[in-house]
Amino acid sequence: MFQIGGLIVFCGLLAQTTAQLGGGLPLPLGHRVPLPLSQGLPLYGTPALSLNHKDPQGILTVALTNGLLSGGLLGILEKLPLLNILTPVGGTSGGLLGGLLGTLTSGIPLLNNIIDLRITNPQLLELGLVQSTDGHRLYVTIPLGLNLELKLPLVTSLLELSLRLNIIAEVLTERDYQGRVHLVIGDCTHSPGSLHIYLFKGIAPQPVQGLLDGLTDILNKVLPELVQGKVCPLVNEVLRLLDITLVHDIIELLLHGVQFVIKV
Repeated sequence: MFQIGGLIVFCGLLAQTTAQLGGGLPLPLGHRVPLPLSQGLPLYGTPALSLNHKDPQGILTVALTNGLLSGGLLGILEKLPLLNILTPVGGTSGGLLGGLLGTLTSGIPLLNNIIDLRITNPQLLELGLVQSTDGHRLYVTIPLGLNLELKLPLVTSLLELSLRLNIIAEVLTERDYQGRVHLVIGDCTHSPGSLHIYLFKGIAPQPVQGLLDGLTDILNKVLPELVQGKVCPLVNEVLRLLDITLVHDIIELLLHGVQFVIKV
């Protein structure tokens, strides 16, 4: 009699437990009841990596910024051969800008006058880091700024244009034939639609405004690739000269797909 009563109590407890876990229904074979998040293990685990730096994102941003500046980025921007591209050798009456002048100033005796164009105030603005969704790549946004001073025949004072352009460099890992892993640059290009040009200083008369509009169209076509061709090799060189302990950390994080870039 005692054994039967104990069995009844045990079966009652078992039924109560089953009802709490599975809603009173038997569980299919091979299925488990998910535990509450507070009681179970994490949904995904981060591998225990041996890192040298507590803030690899911040340190990488500072290192890239310092490397670009010490590598002569501002001088590269200031010496962009825009005037050579816009005007032909030996004069300014032909070429893209010369042809544009001829169209816009027909009937005005200014076709053979020289247009002076000078790049001033080159800037490297705050870098941005974005990590790919799989965690294996970084995208570095390099925002650049510069001003163009224009001296035009119809205007007594200088006109100043302000330009902004983003270059985006992809950073990823690559294994060489000896099995060593390196950080390398993948795609490096200008961000489509990121070039912005506006009149920063001066007032343009109506005929000159047409010239500025045409000049803006030309700059939109030639400037992004011109800047990209000068800046991307420098980015590659800066990456090659990064501190080896920082490179180790970035490689470890990218190889394991660990998200370490905090979106702000």
